[in-house]
Amino acid sequence: MKCIRTAMEAEVVKYELGKNLEDGFELWSDVVTKGWIVTDSLVKVTRENGSIVCPYIEHRRGRTFIGEGDYLIIDADGTKHVCGQDKIFSRYQIIEE
Repeated sequence: MKCIRTAMEAEVVKYELGKNLEDGFELWSDVVTKGWIVTDSLVKVTRENGSIVCPYIEHRRGRTFIGEGDYLIIDADGTKHVCGQDKIFSRYQIIEE
């Protein structure tokens, strides 16, 4: 299906340290070693050799793993995004199936 992104209003603020724009800070070593990601709903594939793998997409921010029921959005320039089924059609309007 082809869709068009539904307009969403947003406040855009360039990040500046000291303006309390962030929600908190985490030690770099904790971010690296703890891997702050929720894995409960990730798609899991068991290969013939018994290994379990999870699919992901790569983009300018790194990797995004794909969860059960997620949609992939592929922009005209080839950029990919993941969007949950709970938000996809509040952000994208179907224009052709």
